[in-house]
Amino acid sequence: MGHHHDEPILQDPQRRRRASIILWALLAPIGALALVMVIVLWPQGTYNKFALDGSMDTAGGATMATGTVTRSGVETCPSSQGLENVGGKTLECTVTYVMPSSGGAEIQMEIPPEMLQSRDARPGDTLRYLDLSKVDTTSGSPYVFVDFVRTLPMALLAIAYGVVVVLVAGWRGTRAVIGLIGGIAFMIFFMVPALIEGGNPVLVGLTGATAIMFVALYFAHGLNAKTSTALLGTLFGLGVTAALILWLTDAAALTGANSESAMTLSTVAPQISLPGLLICGVLIGGMGVLNDVTITQSATVWELAETSPKATAKELFFRGMRIGRDHIASTVYTIAFAYAGAALPILAIAAMSNQGFGVTLSSGEMAEEVIRILIGSIGLVLAIPVTTAIAVMVVKATGTGGAHGKRSLYATNSDA
Repeated sequence: MGHHHDEPILQDPQRRRRASIILWALLAPIGALALVMVIVLWPQGTYNKFALDGSMDTAGGATMATGTVTRSGVETCPSSQGLENVGGKTLECTVTYVMPSSGGAEIQMEIPPEMLQSRDARPGDTLRYLDLSKVDTTSGSPYVFVDFVRTLPMALLAIAYGVVVVLVAGWRGTRAVIGLIGGIAFMIFFMVPALIEGGNPVLVGLTGATAIMFVALYFAHGLNAKTSTALLGTLFGLGVTAALILWLTDAAALTGANSESAMTLSTVAPQISLPGLLICGVLIGGMGVLNDVTITQSATVWELAETSPKATAKELFFRGMRIGRDHIASTVYTIAFAYAGAALPILAIAAMSNQGFGVTLSSGEMAEEVIRILIGSIGLVLAIPVTTAIAVMVVKATGTGGAHGKRSLYATNSDA
């Protein structure tokens, strides 16, 4: 008998309904609780009184400003000008001339030599600097370099990323990019202010991550059993990650106070829990990786069921796990090397010291990064068999499409 490619496979509606009820019975309370917690924890806006102007406190008449580089040259350092009048010695260095964005005459500025080792400040570059001209200071130069302004190249790169994703992945890629933007906006307007106001970091982190996953997954991948299965696996992985980081924050004495930004926060906003920020950071970092592996693993089980409709649940599970093990290996490498690449300066210092890598890896900021890797990897590894098992149970309960060109009801609706 011939078959038509668009003909949906007949499935048992009672089995489909039962599987949907089970999935929503598990997910609906979690989603409702996340919504309630978002409302309860929503920031009140009191954190504005702790705001900083730029990257450092500019009280006392100092202001943060920007300007465009016009030229550079080796001459007497502005910071040492006038020292010869008091018996001192003037020094020469690379002096950068900057035209302030607010107008006025050119100003002289010294950029730290280590900043210029790999790249000079070129004409047309935009710099951010601290203007101390209205503050009494003993410094020879009232203008202090802060950083390069990188807004334009970063914006162009973000646009290129969005265009590439949309061109390659089509409408689904478009929805994923929109979901990403929405998730980042939610972090900026909910999670960060709630933490700054002194909110419970565990509740804020779990609530924020859960809410983002609910919206992002369903928006990008559609409201279907495959997505619900992946969401359950992701939430399980987040729970494991949260439990491990809560334990290790105390057991490994993680303070979260190992960076300049953390120390600034502890000074200007003492109500913020630095270990809490670390916990939230681990949850957010794990969220993205978990989303990747669970949605892929869920889709894998459905594809296997489509190609082998007569396979037993046990066969589907072990076939899915064969693919899942490869995914585990590649993703663990990805996490570890991503962090190792970011920590290369610390590793270079360890190589040049006589302390050895063991001492370096267990100290300060490096220990936090190593623990992030290990916790994220454990959550990822455990989420894959759980997601696979859930997917097998759901796909067997809903029925699958047959071979020979037939499509399942899931396949018909998956791209809706």
